[in-house]
Amino acid sequence: MSALTCFELSIQDHIAHLVLSRPTALNTMNMTFWRELDDVLSQLHQGNQARALVISSTGKHFSAGMSLDVFGSDIAMDDQTPEGRAAIVDMLAGLQATFTRIENLRIPVLVAIHGGCIGGAVDLVTSACLRYASADSFFCIQEINIGMVADVGTLQRLPKLIPMAIAKELAYTGRRMSADKALQYGLVNEVLPDQASALAAAMQAAQEIARKPPVAIWGTKQALHYARDHSTDDALKQMGWLQSGIWSNAHVQEAVSAFGAKRAGDFPELAVLRSFKD
Repeated sequence: MSALTCFELSIQDHIAHLVLSRPTALNTMNMTFWRELDDVLSQLHQGNQARALVISSTGKHFSAGMSLDVFGSDIAMDDQTPEGRAAIVDMLAGLQATFTRIENLRIPVLVAIHGGCIGGAVDLVTSACLRYASADSFFCIQEINIGMVADVGTLQRLPKLIPMAIAKELAYTGRRMSADKALQYGLVNEVLPDQASALAAAMQAAQEIARKPPVAIWGTKQALHYARDHSTDDALKQMGWLQSGIWSNAHVQEAVSAFGAKRAGDFPELAVLRSFKD
């Protein structure tokens, strides 16, 4: 993969760390951001070097959301013809698909948030598994403040994380929600004193995840996401098929042995994915 301009990516001890690295631009999401994020996620999904992904940021804010020039010369939002308006549907589907890649990544995704998490950044963090926030963090569905509907996942995912009435309040008013309120309503897992502490908490959780059998973590993520969108009865049936497909006596014995000996377990990585296009 070519050098990144909007991010920095490192992988160490089975943990991938993706850092938004345009602080002077408030880490806004320009077209390069979308292309690079899509490429990074594809690389991590197909490979097996990482067992967890941590996303963090730099500068004053986690991200101020979509760069307004995205809707300028690069993408024309044509509202003058039926054909132009129809094209908006497919354009938005592409943006939505990038954040859905976060949700569907084979490994858990954890986010360390500081400062403002605004507009498109709320779309991003709600697609992750775990969220750790610094005390100065705030969340804002900014789209309503600029005359549009949030359209890349916030309105679909946020109500599954916090009470519907609170999601509606944020979406209708564009108010800021503080880190303490986000914790109270269940949006974030923990509020830490500062940016460094939030990142440390996310890394600690990622380290714990990375010590577990990767295929068991994969199966757990599959089951949780299925259960979220299906009935309990359907999810239990799916669980039976899932468990039967990935069950390993060897993994269980190794996990129990490692726990008793207070050592790291030795587990195989997920298989590298091969595409018919490769």
